Amino acid sequence: MSFQPTIPLPGIAGWRFLERTQAAQQAAFDKGAELKRDIAYFEANIGGVTSAAELVGDRRLLKVALGAFGLEGELDKRAFIRKVLEEGTTEPRAFANRLTEPAYAKLSEAFGFGDPGGARTGESGFAARITDAYRTRAFEAAVGETSNDLRLAMNFRREMVEMSRGPDGANWFSVLGSKPLRQVFEKAYGLPAAFAKIDVDRQREVMRDKTAALFGTDKLTAFQDPAAVEKVINRFLARAQIEAGAAAAGPASAALTLLQNASGEASQGLFNLLAARS
Repeated sequence: MSFQPTIPLPGIAGWRFLERTQAAQQAAFDKGAELKRDIAYFEANIGGVTSAAELVGDRRLLKVALGAFGLEGELDKRAFIRKVLEEGTTEPRAFANRLTEPAYAKLSEAFGFGDPGGARTGESGFAARITDAYRTRAFEAAVGETSNDLRLAMNFRREMVEMSRGPDGANWFSVLGSKPLRQVFEKAYGLPAAFAKIDVDRQREVMRDKTAALFGTDKLTAFQDPAAVEKVINRFLARAQIEAGAAAAGPASAALTLLQNASGEASQGLFNLLAARS
């Protein structure tokens, strides 16, 4: 039986516990037999794969390749993934570049099948880079079986490091294209469900305005500061915990909604208390 990460508490308390114990829990998780078999197989065989067709034709290799980029749910979409890989990323109209989710372009660029330099699978360190990413993502997925909110928080912390290093402001569209990142930002910033339906340029403007109000700049470079990343995560988890508590109230939730509509002071006070650590 594989190791299942322990998350004894919900929300911010659970996040604090996970931060303290993550290294030890990840180490225990990495010893799982299935994970070790997947990684060993990938490292032994990926160097001989020189085309997208070969990769998608081997389900065990494809499982690791997709999992390393958070695309494990696409394992059965082999024709789709082959097109992503074969067209590369150098041309603006390449298939991966036209998809909203940025993970596809990252996958295609990493393997290089459709780019001028060709397959990167035989490069020194390639297999290790992919399997390291696979371990990380697999652990996050295991955390998500207990708390999807904490999985989203872990993904946000990791992804924003990369996003914040891009051209100033340009990568807001990448944020908006990433469903996991969107979920964290939207809840942390208190945006309604209808937000996703408005014009994408307006969405970027709102995200920039909210970020500027909190951090003094509307650019993603704000998240080069780990404290800024942690502040967004705290706000996200606080709101998620408040919403979960309201939902658990059952019939009482209707009365709670009326009270909140009349005066948001109590819930806002709780939110401020929970989000104070940043």
